[in-house]
Amino acid sequence: MTSTETILLVALGVVAAAWLFREVARHRQARRLRTLAAEAEASKQQIIVEQRRNRQLKQEMTNNIAHELKTPVSSIRGYLEILLGDKPVSDERRHWFLERCYSQTLRLSDLITDVSIINKLEESADLFPKEHVDVRATADEALVELAYRLESQNISATNSLPADMAVTGNHSLLYAVFRNLVENSAAYAGEGAQVVIECYKEDPERYYLHYYDTGRGVAPEYIPVIFDRFLRIEEGRSRQTGGTGLGLSIVKHAVEFHGGEIYAQLRAGGGLEFFFSLKKS
Repeated sequence: MTSTETILLVALGVVAAAWLFREVARHRQARRLRTLAAEAEASKQQIIVEQRRNRQLKQEMTNNIAHELKTPVSSIRGYLEILLGDKPVSDERRHWFLERCYSQTLRLSDLITDVSIINKLEESADLFPKEHVDVRATADEALVELAYRLESQNISATNSLPADMAVTGNHSLLYAVFRNLVENSAAYAGEGAQVVIECYKEDPERYYLHYYDTGRGVAPEYIPVIFDRFLRIEEGRSRQTGGTGLGLSIVKHAVEFHGGEIYAQLRAGGGLEFFFSLKKS
């Protein structure tokens, strides 16, 4: 083989190698583009699913709010129609009707407040200011505020949180956590139960709290959905006690706002218990 032929063979080899390299690179790039396209499509589908889910949740919440508004508004309208009617009403009955109207307006006010809190937490959580919050003092505030409810059910309450327990968070939301948990016990625990709030563990990042009552608890099937909005564990009793059905949902959102998690379970000795964490700062 002459030197010229050798040079030609080498040149052809170089050209072939270059072509092969380009083809491999092109196939790799095409494969990468297909992967990126597939990932983009999967992300798009996930966004669509989330949007549909959010629309469904908002629609369900709108329907539930309309349902919850219907009862108090209908009651107020009925009472006022009687008071404004042609038939005479005794002073005693007039006073009774006005008391019922006032009670229903309080229920409407609570519902509007709770819906506003949940919407704000879901869509504009950054609007809640953060500050130094004394957790034990905040729990005490809720217990003092609801002392009359607890006493009416002969329920005793113990706040065993440490005196120096503090977080960087929102006072109103932490207060809502304890108030709604205590209200839940006052409404459902039953006569003579006990309520306990304690911190069972802490690490450099978080406090771990335990809230429980020794009441009658709930049926096991309610535990997985206990934080759902407008959950009616005892339909008749929840309406009688005036609950909005949003309390425990607010608790869950408020705990998550403070960088924590919460779960509920039936207490071994009877009653209901909640374990949740709060980020220190």
